[in-house]
Amino acid sequence: MSKTNQDKRIADLELMLQITRSLGAATDLQKLLEVIVDSGNRMLNSERGSVFLYDPETKELFSVVATGASEIRFSIESGIAGAAARSMQVINIPDAYTDERFNKEIDKQTGFRTRNILTCPLVGYEGELMGVLQLLNKKRGPFTDYDQELAETLGCQAGVALQRARLIEHYIEKQRMARDLEIAKEIQQNLLPHDDPSIDGYEVVSYFQPCDETGGDCYDFLSLPEDRWMFMLGDSTGHGVGPALVSAETRALLRSTASLTGNMSEIIKLVNRLLAQDLPGNRFTTAFVGILDAAGHNLVYASAGQGPILFYDSQKNQVDLLEVTGIPLGIMADFEYDVAQPRPLRSGDIIALLTDGFYEWADPAGELFGADRASQILLEHASLPAGQVLEAVHSEVRKFAQGTRQTDDLTAIIIKRK
Repeated sequence: MSKTNQDKRIADLELMLQITRSLGAATDLQKLLEVIVDSGNRMLNSERGSVFLYDPETKELFSVVATGASEIRFSIESGIAGAAARSMQVINIPDAYTDERFNKEIDKQTGFRTRNILTCPLVGYEGELMGVLQLLNKKRGPFTDYDQELAETLGCQAGVALQRARLIEHYIEKQRMARDLEIAKEIQQNLLPHDDPSIDGYEVVSYFQPCDETGGDCYDFLSLPEDRWMFMLGDSTGHGVGPALVSAETRALLRSTASLTGNMSEIIKLVNRLLAQDLPGNRFTTAFVGILDAAGHNLVYASAGQGPILFYDSQKNQVDLLEVTGIPLGIMADFEYDVAQPRPLRSGDIIALLTDGFYEWADPAGELFGADRASQILLEHASLPAGQVLEAVHSEVRKFAQGTRQTDDLTAIIIKRK
């Protein structure tokens, strides 16, 4: 090896070490991609460079940094960059216009004339494809075999740095989402009742346990004139932040509407119409809305797809399933909801409002807990205070599940006349 070549290799090695330090110092993905392009241009003495990241889910390459060009996304089955990604080998094209894989339209659009191309896969720690570096137009002559060796070395260094940066980015995003979910959880919890209502002659207890940080269930109590109380329990489709927002709106609309009118028919129709105007076609919410006349001891309710509602009749010592009076809220703006006839409440009678999280919790064999088991538990524990009735239902559903994961929100209200 001549002294000139030896001196160049030493200089290139020193430059590679500098580049490695720069790659290691850059943790921000955008900054790192700029460092990779700049390093490739410096080391290979090229005019332009682009980095294409690899999306393993779609098997596509997409640009984030491209000097003089906007973002591009394409399959790894096409183009020179795609060929380098598939083969995991450096591709050196001395004359771009003689290669059928070269897209001449890009030059026409940008006014740039591509003479030669060196395309290098960016490889992660265990050989995973992280992306592709493409360098255009070596400033003096075509890219050489030695340039290919340098590109391979750079591709390994840059690939590992890119892998680290993307892991850090994913971690930071996960932490941000966790913080946002915690805030959403706090907001949702603050929107729900802080205490169960104290009503002469009645025991009222509630329970709420979302499946995720936030839930699609909601419930509420609202004191009305003339010793009346509104009770509501709702369940929006799905669980998580989206359904939580729908539930928050449903609760707010029911609360505000009930404050203006105590007429059950008007309440349910108006709230349904407003939700139908706001919600997309794939969103709706089931809801039970009842008005308890604590002085006259009767219940008027409407159930928009929310059921089954369990009613323990103390005189007959049996559990009835209250009928649903209409479709879920938010589906048809002009739907005419029925309102159930006033149901008298006698001493010992119990209303149990449970969301699907109880009824549809499955055991390891896939069998659902169901309304029959819930009714039997209510029947067996009807003589106990409302709080113990709720504890029994909650305890039995968990015992039935035998450790299977909770997959839906659990929300319950137990109302018992003393």
